[in-house]
Amino acid sequence: MASVEECRAALAKLVTQFDEIDEADRAKHVVERTVSCRVSDLDVTFYGRLHHEGLDPFVETPPAGGTPADVRLTIVSDDLVALVNGELDLARALLGGRVKVDASFGDLLRLRRLL
Repeated sequence: MASVEECRAALAKLVTQFDEIDEADRAKHVVERTVSCRVSDLDVTFYGRLHHEGLDPFVETPPAGGTPADVRLTIVSDDLVALVNGELDLARALLGGRVKVDASFGDLLRLRRLL
């Protein structure tokens, strides 16, 4: 099991990777969305925001207003680290039930193009 700190580092790496996506691709496929990533085996949830300029750093404090995130991921710590490091394929993880994504169909299609 990865630690909370390792999960924070993985999410920071994801933010950096997302910033490397071509600006034109982001502009074409990104709409502003709030994102949560629940790491179920550590019982911690990280929150971020996706927008045309990139992906904001994840924090453990929920956004004000108490509304659920637009895109909600649930994953175990080891799979989060493996996914960000390119050792776990997102499509296979989704099909195998290792990652759960709760989002609209349109959001799933847009995110698939970016990841």
